[in-house]
Amino acid sequence: MELGLRGKVALVTGANRGIGLAIAMGLAREGCDLAVCARGADTLAAAAERVGSLGVRVVAIPADVLLAADAQRLVEEAAARLGGIDILVNNAGKNVGRRLAEATDEDWHQTFDYNVFQAARLTRLVAPHMRQRGGGAVVMVSSISGWIPQLAGTGQYGASKAAQIFMAEPLALELVRDRIRVNVVSPGSILFEGGGWDTRRRNEPEKFAAYERYGFPEGRLGTPEEVADVVVFLVSDRARWVNGANVRVDGLEQPVPYERPW
Repeated sequence: MELGLRGKVALVTGANRGIGLAIAMGLAREGCDLAVCARGADTLAAAAERVGSLGVRVVAIPADVLLAADAQRLVEEAAARLGGIDILVNNAGKNVGRRLAEATDEDWHQTFDYNVFQAARLTRLVAPHMRQRGGGAVVMVSSISGWIPQLAGTGQYGASKAAQIFMAEPLALELVRDRIRVNVVSPGSILFEGGGWDTRRRNEPEKFAAYERYGFPEGRLGTPEEVADVVVFLVSDRARWVNGANVRVDGLEQPVPYERPW
C-alpha cells in the first residue's frame, strides 16, 4: 500500500532505542526524512546511522524535551535543517518513583512532565511549521496503562498516560482546521533488547514466563515494530479520516489472574 509519506519530514522523540527507533526506521522505509531526538548523544548517533542507512536524510539532535529551551531548539533546528516538519511522534515518556507510600510530590510532577507536559509543548511548537506546509500529523505514544489500572504499575504513571490519551482529542479539535491531525497509540507490554521486560526476562525467567503465558492470548509480548507499523499508518495520507483516536496495540493483553509479579 502506498502511504504517501515519501519526502515528508518527521520528528521522533525518544528515538534512540525500542519503540522510538522502530518508528523512525518505519518512517524512513516509507521515504520520510527524519529528525531524531534523545538525551544520550552516543546512542542517538548510532540510531541515526541505522536510520540513515535506509537512504533518507536524518539529523540527530540531542535534547532533553523536559526543558523548554531544549524543546524550542529541537524544533527550530529540525525545521531549519530539513526544510520543515510534517510529522511529530511524541514517543518520549517515563515513570518516576514507586507506589503511593514511597512516591513523592516530585515523582508525580516529573512523571506528568515526561508524559503530558512535554508532549503538549512540542505539539504547540511544531504546529506553526505544519501550518506552513498545509497540514501535518501528530501521534502521542501512550500506553494501555492509561485505562487498565492493574497494568499501570504506579498511580502517577497510569494517570499521566490517561491524561495523554484524553489530551489528543481536544488538541485534534483545535488543530483540525489547520489540517493537522492528532492521534494516540497505546501499546501494551513491548519486549526489546535492553528494555525493562528484557531485564525481567533475564533476571526472573520463571516469573516472566508465567506473566507471558497468562497475560497474553498469543503467549508473547509485542515488538517495537508492531507498534511502529500502526504509527506509520496513522501519520500517512491513508489515515486522513482518523483524528482524535486512541488505537490499542496490545495483542489483547489482560491483567493476569493473580497478583502482578512486578
